[in-house]
Amino acid sequence: MIRKTTYLIAGVLLGAFATVAATQPQLLTGGAANAASSDTYRALNLFGDVFERVRADYVEKPDDNKLVESAINGMLAGLDPHSSYLSPKDFRDMQVQTSGKFGGLGIEVTMQDGVIKVVSPIDNTPAAKAGILANDLIIALDGESVQGMTLSQAVDKMRGPVSSPITLTIQRQGMDKPFDVKLTRAEITIDAVRSRAEDQVAYLRISSFSEQTFDELKVQIGKLKDQIGADHVQGYIIDLRNNPGGLLDQAISVSDAFLNSGEIVSTRGRHAEETQRYNAHSGDLTDGKPVVVLVNGGSASASEIVAGALQDHRRATLIGTRTFGKGSVQTIIPLGADGALRLTTARYYTPSGRSIQAHGINPDIQVKEELPPDIAAQLAQTPPEGESSLRGHLTNEADATGAKEQSGSLAYVPTDPTKDTQLNYALDLLRGLQVNSAFPPDPNRGIPN
Repeated sequence: MIRKTTYLIAGVLLGAFATVAATQPQLLTGGAANAASSDTYRALNLFGDVFERVRADYVEKPDDNKLVESAINGMLAGLDPHSSYLSPKDFRDMQVQTSGKFGGLGIEVTMQDGVIKVVSPIDNTPAAKAGILANDLIIALDGESVQGMTLSQAVDKMRGPVSSPITLTIQRQGMDKPFDVKLTRAEITIDAVRSRAEDQVAYLRISSFSEQTFDELKVQIGKLKDQIGADHVQGYIIDLRNNPGGLLDQAISVSDAFLNSGEIVSTRGRHAEETQRYNAHSGDLTDGKPVVVLVNGGSASASEIVAGALQDHRRATLIGTRTFGKGSVQTIIPLGADGALRLTTARYYTPSGRSIQAHGINPDIQVKEELPPDIAAQLAQTPPEGESSLRGHLTNEADATGAKEQSGSLAYVPTDPTKDTQLNYALDLLRGLQVNSAFPPDPNRGIPN
């Protein structure tokens, strides 16, 4: 998730972006300051010595810029899976991507154990149409192993001219051998919000949190009211399944669309004075009609903010499976002509004070999708993975009290709505054909762990 600051770009990442206030560094005093300074300079001198030895003695003449970039990436990779250095090109690409239009395959990825892990394919893109699944591992690109590549380098190779081909080598859970998937690059224009009327139920699919998401949501809600008739809408389904996140301000605005008051989310950084709280404003765009939110193991970050806010306020009933569990905020810090730093600067908390980091959000009603035999066989041997499976992930403060990391669940969604178990359960609830004690939400009900 990304957030905005006055001195950074307009964006902080939640899975992608958020806002951080600038603070003055605190100074150590006396002997502590001198000792810390001495240790730091000694370490920097060591780096300088190694750098010069590599430049002078490596078997081939190295590229100085690449050496420095690799050193920076190594430093950041040692912090957590979401901090990284963005080269000038990567920074431009990120800005384009959060605008809602970019070139490539339409796939959200992260780095895990030296290979590229699919977080989620984006709806109606080459990756989604080719059957790429969440948790697939990409081990080679056009026959070249991704071992040794940074995440940015791998993403760069997956992007390219529109209509140009690329072959991904995939290792899928439950399958003995890797297999190749041939794709054709396309211009990826993300419709952040799509909608349709299911008789008198308004269905809204939010696939990402880009700069246009809230504006598109308002337009689609208006269209559905006109199509169904505002007085005849039985309720709303907000589908956040396989939504990997995006801009913090958009997650806040989307949550606000269904609330009239109260806290939406808070972010807490390293220092107490960095804590920020974001509150809802009067004006529920759905006129208080029942709301169901669909989530699964591919719902991450900004998606979890929306789901957590609506669950905590008892405004919506969550249906599906446990979410991904990414509860951290990344700030994009421009470095002038040298690109930008993507740095984890805060954890976020739902209105009740929950951190979902490495835990995820439990739905109010757990409904698992019925898997086709071939996919069930592929997934049978290996459990789904979430934030808690990423090497170097931030821990959750609640773990000290005995709570266990539990994020991760299936992220499969059928392409045929008639076979979509979670969607059809939600439709039956809103139509009165299905009864569950969690719907409508009980104001006195406790919050799931």
